Parts: sequence; C-alpha cells; structure tokens
Amino acid sequence: MLITHDTRCALDAVVDLVNTAPEDGTTPDALPDVAALEDFVRRHAISDVGVLSEFDLSGVRRIRGRFAGIFAATDPHVAAGVINDLVAAAGTTPRLTDHDGYDWHVHYFAPGASIADHLAADCGMALAFFVVAGEQERLRRCEAPDCRRAFVDLSRNRSRRYCDSRTCGNRLHVAAYRARRKEAAG
Repeated sequence: MLITHDTRCALDAVVDLVNTAPEDGTTPDALPDVAALEDFVRRHAISDVGVLSEFDLSGVRRIRGRFAGIFAATDPHVAAGVINDLVAAAGTTPRLTDHDGYDWHVHYFAPGASIADHLAADCGMALAFFVVAGEQERLRRCEAPDCRRAFVDLSRNRSRRYCDSRTCGNRLHVAAYRARRKEAAG
C-alpha cells in the first residue's frame, strides 16, 4: 500500500488526536484547552489554520470521538459509514497544492475550513484509503493490558501489536521473561 507524505502526516495527526482522549476517568484529557490545540497544530504542521478558539476545541474533541470509533470498528461497513459522515460533514473540496516546499499533494478540506473540518476531511480520507485497500485491520489499539493507545500498523506483515515496542512491547516482554524465570526457579 503506497502511503504518500501527506497521507502519512494525516495518519500521524489522527493517531495523535485519538490518543489525546482520556482513556478512563483517571487520566486527564491531553487536549484540555485552546493552547493545547495550538500546540497540536504546530506539532503536526497543519497548514491553513487561523486563530483557534473554544469553538474549534469543541469541534476537534467531537470529531476525536468519531475517529476513535473508526479504530474500534471491526466491520468495514461501520468504519466506512463513520468516515463518510465525517468527510461529508466537513464539506470536502479536494484540490492539488504544493505549499511549504512539499511536492504536489491533495488537500481535502475547503479553503478557510475550521480545524475540525480540516482534520475530518484530511484524516478521514487517509483512513478511507485503508478501508478501500481492505487494510482496515491495520488501524489498531495497543494490545498491552494497561494501554489502549491507537496506532496504524505499517509493518510489512501486519504484525505490530503495541503502540510503541520500546515501552509497551518491551515492558510486556520483560514481564513475561521474569515470569518464566520465576516459574523455572520455583
């Protein structure tokens, strides 16, 4: 599956966005205010974004929940329905652009769109490519028991199980190793 630079940027943004949501009642929202949203926009180099407001924050939080539903969906019809709704509501107007030193790529959001519509259109289309290619199972949640972070499995053989092999994956492998050693000793 060919993933272009702009699609990869949109995938990174949607994964990061979904992972800002509180996982339960004990973890804080990682998108608590407009300043955090501004930081999110800067980190992901999201173009064509004006001055952000509480209205924008509310809209982004609303679509964040919809994107989380796509990562949770096991049926491609459900994922496609959510993606279709997000993209349609954003009023997509695909257009070619070559800004900021990047080669030609497609923006799906309308000029002057809100940040929520911008993310819904561009990130929705990036996720749509996975449904179209029959690769929806690559949109995953970490399999570590104490972590449910979203990620996109871009491994060649679709074998990635953890959001980060250096944290969640390594922690579980060390725990399994210690359990085997304790059992062998005991």
